[in-house]
Amino acid sequence: MFIYPEKYDVLIIGGGHAGVEAAMAAARVGAKVALLSQNLDTLGQMSCNPAIGGLGKGHMVREIDALGGVMGLNTDATAIQFRILNARKGPSVRAPRAQCDKKAYQFRMKWMIEAEERIDLHQGNVARLIVDNDEVGGIETSLGVRIESSAVIVTTGTFMRGLMHVGLQNEKGGRMGDATSTLSDDLIRLGFEVERFKTGTPCRLNGRSIDFTKCERQDGDTPPPLFSFRSREVKKAPDDIFSLNDWADKMFHVEQLPCWISYTNPQTHQVILDNLDKSPMYSGKIEGVGPRYCPSIEDKVVRFADKERHQVFLEPEGRQTHEYYINGVSTSLPFDVQYDFIHSIPGLENVEIIRPGYAVEYDYCVPTQLFPTLETKKIAGLYFAGQINGTSGYEEAAGQGLVAGANAALKAAGKPEFILARDEAYIGVMIDDLVTKGTDEPYRMFTSRAEHRLLLRHDNADLRLLETATTHGLIESSFREASVAKQAEITELRNILETTHTAEGSLAKWLRRPESSHADFDSALISRYDPEIWEQVEIDVKYEGYIRRQQDMVERTRKLDNRKLPDDMDYSGITGLKKEAQFKLAEIRPATLGQAGRISGITPADISLLAVWLEKRHR
Repeated sequence: MFIYPEKYDVLIIGGGHAGVEAAMAAARVGAKVALLSQNLDTLGQMSCNPAIGGLGKGHMVREIDALGGVMGLNTDATAIQFRILNARKGPSVRAPRAQCDKKAYQFRMKWMIEAEERIDLHQGNVARLIVDNDEVGGIETSLGVRIESSAVIVTTGTFMRGLMHVGLQNEKGGRMGDATSTLSDDLIRLGFEVERFKTGTPCRLNGRSIDFTKCERQDGDTPPPLFSFRSREVKKAPDDIFSLNDWADKMFHVEQLPCWISYTNPQTHQVILDNLDKSPMYSGKIEGVGPRYCPSIEDKVVRFADKERHQVFLEPEGRQTHEYYINGVSTSLPFDVQYDFIHSIPGLENVEIIRPGYAVEYDYCVPTQLFPTLETKKIAGLYFAGQINGTSGYEEAAGQGLVAGANAALKAAGKPEFILARDEAYIGVMIDDLVTKGTDEPYRMFTSRAEHRLLLRHDNADLRLLETATTHGLIESSFREASVAKQAEITELRNILETTHTAEGSLAKWLRRPESSHADFDSALISRYDPEIWEQVEIDVKYEGYIRRQQDMVERTRKLDNRKLPDDMDYSGITGLKKEAQFKLAEIRPATLGQAGRISGITPADISLLAVWLEKRHR
């Protein structure tokens, strides 16, 4: 046994999207960090679609950026197409999405981690966790290396007992070409509840063999809507923010690549229906539950039998490759069946399949075993983040990684914990859903999950998270100063408009006119403020009444969330509380009265009893 000479504040297992954000967040807080990966050449790897953002997901990337994270910055530096989804709809459901250069994203992310002086990288497989008196102390690798740490964050993705399926054949692995992890065996030994989920990916195509004349072209937005709030400040601070000035001058001159759309047809569907018996999902080979909101093509054909066609998105994987990701046809059917149904799609009749689609089953830990900090309830100092908590997606993983990394570092330093409330961030909504309600399918973020989504817009993430990011030491001073200046400009412009534009009776009334435009104002005033500032003022004024109502709702909810419940509370001793409520409250152990009210099966009457008990205890 070799004991590594340095003891770390935080050790992260896994180098995916959760792992890299956890490492960078812990380092920003001031911790000495170790990151252990099976393969350091795949840090930040985009295992599925090389895209970042989308509805709900794009909001979270903006929040990650507002909290000092690196996903948005790296996306801006390596994207090949940018778009705003739902651009014609209301501001709460608009969201940015970018198609990235797959390898450029991964290489640059690796460079960013290597450049952080507080992070040490190690390659190896974890054999077991070191635990003493229900407190984590580090890990031991399969090579007999012991690395000690005050906190450990597990971000193993789909690698825990991963099993890949192509037709009725399967092989071990968490990703095609990579090994698996047996860490879940150790977690079961430690008493954690472990279950199985499933996800999948489509085949990849050689772009030279696609007939794009039969497809619909889909271009990006111009100018490109960048993800990172900090990307806009690069030229103002050329020596700051990871030397992004290297690409800033070229950013707006790089041609975006188009994506393409085709469609399945009855012939495609018939090929799939004729071979359902060869699908591991329909033949019972796969035990894990799959993502309902990202179904396989087999699921689409069976569930939506009335649909004559489904969209197929052809998305380039990079500037220096001809490889295309075929979004919308995730599958685990045998290769020969994949070959037949892919070749039935217009534009793909003569296409070359260079990688088959496959499904992967993996272990995850039931997330109700966690506190809102993502620390486990069973073992102090042990944190889980990413797909180990039952989520699906790069953005969901990265958001959890940031929260876990920050909290692990803050705990090691003896500082207050970092928790995002549901009214503060989509990340807060996601974590509260996971630790309070759990999930019976791979969890994916949508705008519909947030009850305060008009407050949680993607465009205001830097402003709404500025205070908490500053309090916990997650952002650099230059970003803070830029956000403060942005808020000052918003306030200044609104004051100018409210005092000078009164012809229509009120600014709000004028802005609601269909024919209103910024061109109605003095040209000097228009050029004085960035379009982003105009947009913020317009949204705030147009939706002022709705925003105020949501803020009132938030204040009422906060009263319950501010009422703490004791960690050692004995729910069986509360008179009148039904047995089901006693069991669920004892299992979840909610931190506040508000969280208790969000547990499935807990009624308003149960919350009233808890409130009375708390009042008596206080007296």
